[in-house]
Amino acid sequence: MADTTTPDIIYTKVDEAPELASASFLPIIQTFASAAGVTVGTKDISLAGRILATFPEHLTEDQRQSDDLAELGQLVKTPEANVIKLPNISASVPQLVAAIKELQSQGYAIPDYPEAPATDAEKAIRAKYDTIKGSAVNPVLREGNSDRRAAKAVKSYAQKNPHRMGDWTADSKTRVSSMSGGDFRSNEKSATLAAESTAKIVLVGKDGSETVLKDGLSYPAGTVVDATFMSAKALDAFLADEIAKTKDEGTLFSLHLKATMMKVSDPIIFGHAVKAYLQPVFDAHGDKLAAAGVNPNSGLGDLMARVTDMPEVKADIEKTLADRAPLYMVDSDKGITNLHVPSDVIVDASMPALIRAGGKGWGPDGKEHDANCVIPDNSYAPVYEETIAYFKETGKLDPATAGTVQNIGLMAQKAEEYGSHPTTFEIPHDGTVKMILGDGTVLHEHAVEAGDIWRSASTRKAPIEDWVQLAIDRQRAENCEAIFWLDATRAHDAELIKYVEPILAAKGVADKFKIMAPREATRASLETIRAGKTSIAITGNVLRDYLTDLFPILELATSAKMLSIVKLMQGGGLFETGAGGSAPKHVQQLMEQNHLRWDSLGEFCALGESLQFLADARGNEKARVLGKAVDAATQGILDNNRSPSRKVGEPDNRDSHYWFARYWAEALAAQEDDAELAAHFAPIASALAEKEDAILSELSAAQGKAADLGGYYHTDAAKTAAVMRPSATLNAIIG
Repeated sequence: MADTTTPDIIYTKVDEAPELASASFLPIIQTFASAAGVTVGTKDISLAGRILATFPEHLTEDQRQSDDLAELGQLVKTPEANVIKLPNISASVPQLVAAIKELQSQGYAIPDYPEAPATDAEKAIRAKYDTIKGSAVNPVLREGNSDRRAAKAVKSYAQKNPHRMGDWTADSKTRVSSMSGGDFRSNEKSATLAAESTAKIVLVGKDGSETVLKDGLSYPAGTVVDATFMSAKALDAFLADEIAKTKDEGTLFSLHLKATMMKVSDPIIFGHAVKAYLQPVFDAHGDKLAAAGVNPNSGLGDLMARVTDMPEVKADIEKTLADRAPLYMVDSDKGITNLHVPSDVIVDASMPALIRAGGKGWGPDGKEHDANCVIPDNSYAPVYEETIAYFKETGKLDPATAGTVQNIGLMAQKAEEYGSHPTTFEIPHDGTVKMILGDGTVLHEHAVEAGDIWRSASTRKAPIEDWVQLAIDRQRAENCEAIFWLDATRAHDAELIKYVEPILAAKGVADKFKIMAPREATRASLETIRAGKTSIAITGNVLRDYLTDLFPILELATSAKMLSIVKLMQGGGLFETGAGGSAPKHVQQLMEQNHLRWDSLGEFCALGESLQFLADARGNEKARVLGKAVDAATQGILDNNRSPSRKVGEPDNRDSHYWFARYWAEALAAQEDDAELAAHFAPIASALAEKEDAILSELSAAQGKAADLGGYYHTDAAKTAAVMRPSATLNAIIG
C-alpha cells in the first residue's frame, strides 16, 4: 500500500529561476532534515504542472499528473500545514500559449488554447485554461494574512553594504500619469452585507434583455462586496492624450500594469495601449490585422510575428514607432519594448526599479531617459506619484542609513482579488450591470458601454478581523509607527475603516495606529525610513503586493530577500520566499552561459521559519536546532559575501548553496543543544571544508557554455539535475 502520510514540510515545485535553484538546494534540505526525523516533500504548482493536471483525459496514464494545487488548497485549511511556497509564474496568455506548445512538442496531447472559442467544446477548453491564467495559485494557498518584512540579518547587511541608487534631481521630467475619471477608482461602489447571501451579476441591455454574467455567488454575513468599472472611451482618450504629451515632453512612454495578477482586466487595458500607440496602423490596416488573428491584448511581439509577410503593414509599424514618443524598453539590445508582452512590465517590480534608478528607464537607443509612467487606474498610482515627488524634493534615499517598512497585508480567502477572479468582464454591449442579491435587492449597479471593463471583488469578515489582530501583534512586537493605508474617501476603504476603528478601540490600542490615505501614508513612511526608523504598512491585498516590492527594492535592492510569513487562519504556516518573481532573465542567462544568478536568500529565510514553526507545532526539538542553525548559515552567507554574482565565471547560485550547506553543517556540529545532531554533522562539516577547492573548482568548470534543461516551462528532471548539481564531490558528501 502506498504511503499517504503528508510530509512534515511541503516544498513547492514552481517555475523558472526558483525551480532551477531548487534542483540544487532541495537535496541539501532533504538530507539535513532527515537527520532530525523531518520529511520534506514536494507539490507541483508550476504552470506546466497545472496545465497537465487540468487535462488528464488528453494524456496517457504515465503522463497524468495529480492536481497538487487542489491538494495544497485543502492542506492549508488544516493546522498541519507547513508549506514553503516559492514564486511561480502568474501566466499571461502569451506565456500560457508558449507553455502549451512546449508540452505538445514533448508529446503531451493537450488541446490548443482557443483565442476565439466558437464551439461549445472550444468554450469548455478555454474555460479550463482560464482557471490557470494569472494569479491562480496564490488565492488558493493564501488562507491567511501576510506578514512581510526584511529579516534583521538581511537588513543589517544591506546597511553595511549599501547598493547603488540613481540620483534624483528636482528638474527630472519623470512623472506618473493616471486617469482623472472613468477609472476603477472613481466608479467604485462598496457595501457590507448584513446577512449571508447569494448573488448574481446581470447585464441588462437597453432593450431590456438580460445576460447573466455570473451566477451562484455566495457571501457570508459581514462580507465587504465591491463593484466598479473602467470606461473604455475614457481609457482610450487618456492614452491618446498621454502618448501625445510624452512626445512633447521628450520622455519615454512607459506603461505599468499588473497583467499577471489582474489576469482579466489588465491584459485588456494593455491591449488598449498597444492599439492606441499603433492607432495609425490599426486605422489603415484594421481588416488585415483582424484577418491575421491579431489581438492587441497579446502585445506588439505577437502582432509583429503575425505580419511577417505583410511588408506594407510592417513599414507602417516602423513609421509609427519612429513618429511616436520612444518606448520604455524591456531589452533595448533585442528590441523588446514595453508593449511587446503584457507580462514583461509588471508595475510592482517595474516602478520601484525605475524609482531606484533615479527615475530613469532604458530607451530604444540603449541609453537611460526620463519617463512618463502610465498607470491608467488611479487607485494606487498616487503611491508612485508621491514617491517620485518626494525624491525630486529630497534626493535619493541612502540605504546605509534607511530604516525599514514592514507590511501586514489583508489577503486571506481571496480578499480584494481585483481582476484575477471570475467576476471581471469586458462588456459586450451597452446597458446596465447589476449585482443582485438572493432576495432580489440590487446591491450595486453601473451604466456601462460596450468595451468597458466591469469587475467585482469581496473581502470576508473573518480575514479582516484576523488582519487587524495581526497588525496589533506586530505593532506590539516592534513598538513603532503603524499606519493603516486606507482612504476614507474611497468606497471600499471606507467599509474597511468601519471594521478597523472599533476593533482598535475595543483592544485599547487606537492611539498606537494611524489611518491615512495611500498618498499621505507614502510620504509619511518615506520620511520615517529616511530618519532610520521603522514603519508598519497595514494594507489591502493589492497594496501589499506593490509595497512589498517598492520599499524592499529601495532598502535592499531586491524584494526576493524578504521574510514572508503567512499565518494560516486554521493554525498552519505558509512561508513564502519573497516577492521577487520567477526571474525569466536569470533562466535565459543560465541557458546561454550556465550561470544562475538567482539569490536563494529568500528560501534560506523561509526554511528557518518553517523549521522553527515545525518545532513549535510538533514539539520536535531537533527541528528547532536545525532552524537555529539555518539562521546561523544565513548570517554566514551575508557576513562572508557568499551570495551569487551577476557575471558568468564568478560564483553563482550553486556556489551559494555549497557555502550554505557548509555553514549549516558547521553550526549544527558546533551547537550544544543536541549531541546526537552535533555528532552526525561533524564529519559532514569537515568534509565540506576539506573538499572546498575541489567543489568550487567543479562548480566553476560547469560555467561558460550553453546548458540544456530539456525545456523551459517543463524541464527534464535528469538534465536539470545534471546542470544544477555539477559537483560530484559535493553530491557525494550530501548524498
